[in-house]
Amino acid sequence: MALTMLRDVGAHGVPSFPCLVPGVVTPAPMVATGITTNWREALPTIVGVGLTLRELRLSDAPSLLAMLSTEEVARFLSPPPTTVEGFERFIQWTHRKRAEGSYICFAVVPKGMDTAVGFFQVRALEAGFATAEWGFALGRRFWGTGLFVEGASHTLDFTFGPLGVYRLEARAVVQNGRGNGALRKIGAVCDAVLRRSFHKDGFLHDQTLWSMLGADWQAVRAGSAVVPLVLPERVVH
Repeated sequence: MALTMLRDVGAHGVPSFPCLVPGVVTPAPMVATGITTNWREALPTIVGVGLTLRELRLSDAPSLLAMLSTEEVARFLSPPPTTVEGFERFIQWTHRKRAEGSYICFAVVPKGMDTAVGFFQVRALEAGFATAEWGFALGRRFWGTGLFVEGASHTLDFTFGPLGVYRLEARAVVQNGRGNGALRKIGAVCDAVLRRSFHKDGFLHDQTLWSMLGADWQAVRAGSAVVPLVLPERVVH
């Protein structure tokens, strides 16, 4: 299961995302989650029922290579790093961008394991994080286990809470039925189809543009939307 936010990962495993476009920042409503953190210094560790979300570590590189380089997972992504060293460079890049205040990346660590099998990432689309884009990737053996819903729930709490995002976007190749279904499942709204917007293996693919507002996620948390709800067991700062 994966979205195409990794589309800009280069040959050395370091994404070269487009430059941020300065603009007027609209204050974002904050969702009460019980999580407060100076995330630019370090991400909190969120311990859930079936997983832990935490900062990526260099020791995650081998497991990420094994989990995210399979044909099924990489099908709708730009080619991920092909070596452990490439993933190490990617992990170091995530730390630098988080410290700059323009990006976060949570490692997905299933209960009973100590290395990452995927991740959720969010990057700013404008100064101040009012509008952002998110993406995720999860190893094939963990599809259909509930890890996506639980991990997405905690990530969205953090995104619309401490991160201060107002509008969150995602792109998924139209043929990516599992990715599009996952976004629909957690309450995202389809805004448009972006024609020939993703290049993969010599072909141009259409993408679905999804969005979610802070108010949408508040509605989910309040129980007015039919979406599975998972609360964290504890948060370690």
